[in-house]
Amino acid sequence: MTLLDCTGARISGCWSLRSDRSGSGEDSLDRLLPPTGAPRRKSTTSLSKTEPPLLRTGTRTIYTAGRPPWYDEHGAQSKEAFVIGLCGGSASGKTTVANKIIEALDVPWVVLLSMDSFYKVLSPEEQALAASNDYNFDHPGAFDFQLLVATLRKLKQGKSVKIPVYDFTTHGRQKDWKNVYGASVIIFEGIMSFADKELLQLLDMKIFVDTDSDIRLVRRLRRDITERGRDIEGVIKQYNKFVKPAFEQYIEPTMRLADIVVPRGGGNMVAIDLIVQHVHSQLEERELSVRALLASAQQTQPLPQTLSVLESTPQVKGLHTIIRNKETSRDEFIFYSKRLMRLLIEHALTFLPSQPCVVQTPQGQEYEGRSYNGKGITGVSVLRAGETMEPALRAVCKDVRIGKILIQTNLDSGEPELHYLRLPKDISEDHVILMDSTVSTGAAAMMAVRVLLDHEVQEDKIVLVSLLMAELGVQSVAYAFPKVKIITTAVDKSLDDLLHVIPGIGDFGDRYFGTDGSDTWSDEDPEEPSY
Repeated sequence: MTLLDCTGARISGCWSLRSDRSGSGEDSLDRLLPPTGAPRRKSTTSLSKTEPPLLRTGTRTIYTAGRPPWYDEHGAQSKEAFVIGLCGGSASGKTTVANKIIEALDVPWVVLLSMDSFYKVLSPEEQALAASNDYNFDHPGAFDFQLLVATLRKLKQGKSVKIPVYDFTTHGRQKDWKNVYGASVIIFEGIMSFADKELLQLLDMKIFVDTDSDIRLVRRLRRDITERGRDIEGVIKQYNKFVKPAFEQYIEPTMRLADIVVPRGGGNMVAIDLIVQHVHSQLEERELSVRALLASAQQTQPLPQTLSVLESTPQVKGLHTIIRNKETSRDEFIFYSKRLMRLLIEHALTFLPSQPCVVQTPQGQEYEGRSYNGKGITGVSVLRAGETMEPALRAVCKDVRIGKILIQTNLDSGEPELHYLRLPKDISEDHVILMDSTVSTGAAAMMAVRVLLDHEVQEDKIVLVSLLMAELGVQSVAYAFPKVKIITTAVDKSLDDLLHVIPGIGDFGDRYFGTDGSDTWSDEDPEEPSY
């Protein structure tokens, strides 16, 4: 255990995905997307101390840093989130310390998880005790450790989780829980953070915030009166009856379990700086290079059985001739691409499960046909080019639900990064049509599939649909996810040194949205491959 009793200067600049003080998690990040057809700005997602990667609107903060791969070239979860456990007495400044760590970390995709979210649901008798300040919220038995451990374990493994929202005014959980997903670092804070053996095993770093008892009492009075609607007599009664004895019996003894003890809480910036340095060193050890490994792979295996290529009829060949031609105007490129997308989507739907179905015709006769055998169909587009396939899916699937995933290449590292996702509720029960315009190395497609799996979509219910794929991309996805069906209109043999598909189609998004600076495709126009 290390005791840090020092002071230092404030280190600013970072962002986080975190819960509020009541312990509720936030939904997956909502980001500011450019309007369809807007010029795309080439930029790196590397972070800067002087220019934090965020935008601010009147109602929310929008974070623009991406999440790098959290899986290996085989698509398997290869690194878990780094979990920091913060323990300390009530109102000791745990949340303040957590926020200071988040600010100083300057890394994307940080989640602040509060133990307050996991108070047990009270019975009517316990509700009455709580209303009269006679219920002990500072006892280990007040927390739902089973749900807490299960939730933190899933979040550490990179899965999507639902966090209960506890209402301190009514002493109950709200109806709607918050979805949280995508943590590189998890900061878990609570008075009983070190009280459970299973919970302790999930913590990579344990910090105890040590604050004078008089300061904690003053803070608790201010918080409970202003934020939780309590009266001063009730707060003092509860403190003397439950809070102070619980600290002495259950919380203070766990200080010996801490790796680091931070006196004076959030004001101890040198202590926070040393903590941040350690976390950075741990994150550096977990960095992955998925795209480079995929690009260097020598694929010698035959194309997988899960691949289905649209029959190259004269019509399909003719459409490819038009959209591959660099002289094709943007209007014609859009028109013939849409035709090809419609054929592709129709072909992909034949791979969804069906069952025999008998209906009555208007003539009173029976017709033996087939019907879809599943709960629902959801389309998920990989922004931005994959979004162009949504109209074709909507045209043939009535009331289809649509989700979106934004994956961009970090120009410094060359790795794909997850920037945004919005998926329908209960997507885990649906068959998912995952749409991307082109696939070269397969890195972005693998990330999109990994996101779906993290949201508990079954692998054999995912259909990856792309207008054009390179053999390397097909092999990468199929090797990592052998149950995913891969549907395309053509497979090109190779990639060039810049990872462009050869012979290829150019940058589909630029040609479709007109963001390459001209109405036609020329040799001088730079290509930006889809990874």
